Amino acid sequence: MKSPRSTSASLIASHLQFAQRAAAPVRPVASRMGVAILPLLLALGGCMTVPTPLQGQYSTLAPAAASDHDLTGEGVRWGGTLVHTDPQPGQTCFEIDGRTLGSFARPVNTDRSQGRFTACRKGYYEPTVFAPGREVTVTGHVTGVVNRPVGSYDYRQPMVQADVIYLWPERREIDDWRYRRDPFYSPFYSPFYSPFYYPSPFWWRGW
Repeated sequence: MKSPRSTSASLIASHLQFAQRAAAPVRPVASRMGVAILPLLLALGGCMTVPTPLQGQYSTLAPAAASDHDLTGEGVRWGGTLVHTDPQPGQTCFEIDGRTLGSFARPVNTDRSQGRFTACRKGYYEPTVFAPGREVTVTGHVTGVVNRPVGSYDYRQPMVQADVIYLWPERREIDDWRYRRDPFYSPFYSPFYSPFYYPSPFWWRGW
């Protein structure tokens, strides 16, 4: 049988150990979660970039403003919705209704036009694929200005010799009330969806 003095010493030792554990620094859960989530955020950040063929430094002027300035030889990155695709001998020309470009260089889905422009590139591009309403982003150099009729209006628009014609995937809306009730639901493709180049200047040069 333990003596009272021994029992008291044991109790004191137990209290001291408990006090030491309580005083030890505790790493916050949020901190541990932050360390675990950081690599994921960095990985996602790598995907949140302008597609490689569209990267570079370009003029900040919109097509409408370029119609009133001599930008011949200036590098531009413009985009918008296709109005007309016109295959010609040795090249295809695209009449495009310009739109502001978003952070991924994709045209913003808006009704506000930035002005029309025409871009031409060597090779044949299928008009049923590059159909009216499809979204494209173009990089190239301004070669001048041309007047084209839009109805009975003589429309002045810049011409671009294109290096890249980047066709974006169609935006598909899901008509389902159950999804629209979700406040976080987006009816369009994620911006991280990888678009295809059709045709890419790096692997397809037309027929």
